[in-house]
Amino acid sequence: MTALRGKLRAALLLGAAFATFGGAAQARETTEERIARLEAALADLQSQLADLKAATAAAPAPARPQPQPPTASVTLANGRPTIASGDGQFSASFRGVFQLDGGLYAQDDPGPLATDFRRGSFGDAAENDHARDLGDGFNFRRVRLGIEGKAFGDYEYNFTYDFGGSGVEEGGKLNAAWIQYNGLGPVKVRVGAFAPVTGLEDAASNASSLFAERASVAETVRGVAGGDARTAIALLSSGGRWNASAALTGGVAGVASFDEQVGFVGRFAYVPFKRDGAVIHLGINTNLVLSPAATGPGVPGGAASPIRLRDRPELRVDGARLVDTGSIDSDGLTAIGGEFGALYKNLYVQAEYFDIGIERRNSVLPDPEFSGWYIQGSWILTGESRRYSTATAGFDGPRPARPFNLKNGTWGAWELAIRYSNLDLNFLETALPAAGSIRGGEQDILSVGLNWYVNNGVTLQAGYRNVSVDRLSPGGTAFLAGSTPALNTQVGQDLQIYSFRTQYAF
Repeated sequence: MTALRGKLRAALLLGAAFATFGGAAQARETTEERIARLEAALADLQSQLADLKAATAAAPAPARPQPQPPTASVTLANGRPTIASGDGQFSASFRGVFQLDGGLYAQDDPGPLATDFRRGSFGDAAENDHARDLGDGFNFRRVRLGIEGKAFGDYEYNFTYDFGGSGVEEGGKLNAAWIQYNGLGPVKVRVGAFAPVTGLEDAASNASSLFAERASVAETVRGVAGGDARTAIALLSSGGRWNASAALTGGVAGVASFDEQVGFVGRFAYVPFKRDGAVIHLGINTNLVLSPAATGPGVPGGAASPIRLRDRPELRVDGARLVDTGSIDSDGLTAIGGEFGALYKNLYVQAEYFDIGIERRNSVLPDPEFSGWYIQGSWILTGESRRYSTATAGFDGPRPARPFNLKNGTWGAWELAIRYSNLDLNFLETALPAAGSIRGGEQDILSVGLNWYVNNGVTLQAGYRNVSVDRLSPGGTAFLAGSTPALNTQVGQDLQIYSFRTQYAF
């Protein structure tokens, strides 16, 4: 275009020259000749303009800068390594929980089986010995390593392995392996091996529970159709004030049976009151065994399908159980629970009650019924608050506002905790037991604890438990031949337990 303007300017100058100095030429040039000459010059300019336009159109357009794709990120929030793609479609967080428990059991000195009648689980010689002398020491309760995150935008996943145990560490076992689809709006679908939430106590993370173990009745019900590594398919949903879940469950991964158990875990929770620093939680849950696991092939009449309820005294440094129903040949189990929780600033209280019924198989004996409850609470001395989330409908531990640091003179968060729990596994308990009675025992535990949240990863817990087990011997050979005390002999005991936990979680 610049060249075109130059040519036009030259033409004008040329015309002016003709006007000024070409008088003589004009005299000799007729008007028609001048018009013809000018038209020819104009045509030449138009041709050059057309050539210039064509050349400009054919030239490549200058390249525009292309937007760069977002780059992946690596973060270390609260000590948890996380890798995430720049578009947010993928992520991977590495998780770990390490819990070392120490326990000291204060009991009466043990005596021989013939004169010391304290007993553990039915038919277990090792537990009969341990019940008389529960083992002091240390135990890695949980040593879990895993990875969780997001994939393809709408999916979540979790793979976790556990090397801890109850009373003795294990060589390693699957704790969780599941995938979850979030693309159905408010409803999420989870499939795999995981722990469906069985109640309010179970909704809290095991890395931020008030005491080292859940209340005994909550732990017992948890093992009915839920618990770690339970194969299941679940529907999960929650809103601003509610949470609902339903899971169809099978057996525990790694535990074989002839016909796997079929169970159901359902829960609904609602928050009727919610303000800054205050919340009230109400809930109901059900844990069902629809078809117990069979112990043998399905011959005519069917193989036995036993259900057994038992638990430890809310610490697992020693693995002995002091209350036990024994195996009950059953067609199913129904456990119904009610939940209450409240939080006001640095004060917290929580309670649950469970009613448990077992339907006997091929029997005219009455169907046994059991129950249990607990109430617990805490006061955080440093002013922080426990955290409630409707996504889980549970209370998790506080995050210290001022993590422990000697140089800065800060001391983390300190919490006083208290709990009373009851688990009653007796049925038709009378001086002369009726047909179908079960003497599983009644366990009451008063627990007091002091929790120190050093920072967001390290927690130290000290606890004291006053345990009372009231349990009468059913006689016969219930505790093995030669070691079963006579009918109505007290096989329970009173004891105190001192415990300490060191925990690191990320």
